Amino acid sequence: MQISLVRDGIADAARGVVLPAGIGKLTSTSYVPDAVVAPCFFVAEVEVNYDKTMGRGTDELLFTCRVLAGRADDRSTQRILDAMLSGTGEASLKVAIEAARGAPGELALGGVADDLHLQRVQGYRWYEHAGATYLGAELIIKVIGDGNT
Repeated sequence: MQISLVRDGIADAARGVVLPAGIGKLTSTSYVPDAVVAPCFFVAEVEVNYDKTMGRGTDELLFTCRVLAGRADDRSTQRILDAMLSGTGEASLKVAIEAARGAPGELALGGVADDLHLQRVQGYRWYEHAGATYLGAELIIKVIGDGNT
């Protein structure tokens, strides 16, 4: 798997989120941005586990992604973040990202991976990014694919 192509595919999938009226669109990028326009989703760190099957058959990538909902310390920012972290609904990052798995028998992320799964959310807290503080959380996404490509 080509890590940069997987990053791009995850960021593209996250753009499928539909936020509540008046919020605007989710900004989504495949790398850590210099500046944040909230709400923002980005693919950050990656862990690589090579050779999950013999002969370079399968590699496993674990991506830590972040979603930063806003800078306000109020209920509305928490509700936006809660909606994006929910397991269902049109604002759900889980629904949007896992829609990129493709139909049964198809490759994920437009053909660059075998499968992906948003495993968990962690770190629901305040994050400092480029000198500003944002309410956000981390999403852990497991991606498996061909170790020879």
